Amino acid sequence: MTTVYVTRLAAPVGPLLLTADADGTLTSVSVPGQKGGRIAQPDWRHDPGPFRAAVEQLTAYFAGELDAFRLASRAEGTEFRQRVWAALDEVPYGATVTYGEIAARIGAPRAAVRAVGGAIGANPLLIVRPCHRVIGADGSMTGYAGGLERKVWLLTLEGAVAAR
Repeated sequence: MTTVYVTRLAAPVGPLLLTADADGTLTSVSVPGQKGGRIAQPDWRHDPGPFRAAVEQLTAYFAGELDAFRLASRAEGTEFRQRVWAALDEVPYGATVTYGEIAARIGAPRAAVRAVGGAIGANPLLIVRPCHRVIGADGSMTGYAGGLERKVWLLTLEGAVAAR
């Protein structure tokens, strides 16, 4: 049986649920009501120990004091999803990209934009892997598994959109 560690973190975007594997590698960051988000299971080990660095860095990020995460993380996904997620990891703090730009970065055809959107929506590492930085081709705040209000909040924190 594989050990899954879990902890919660109070955050300005709502409570975060963090999971890690037996080695302490971060495997997910979820918010309540997230499409495809994780839900703590009874057999998971509630232990803040493996999450010290993640909690420290997320807290600094929310305080506006950190613009890049340096955490050991691992996410399960197809080769296509892994390529999309790697492209997300390259989007800098305070910047936005479109789904089409992500498709181009991984060498996928323009017709693959929907598949790219699906991979982005399946990102298990909200905030840490910055899927919130992907916007519609017309600049609209499209899709975010954690909810559009959280996406706008994160982009406002990063200065990518003007405060409302």
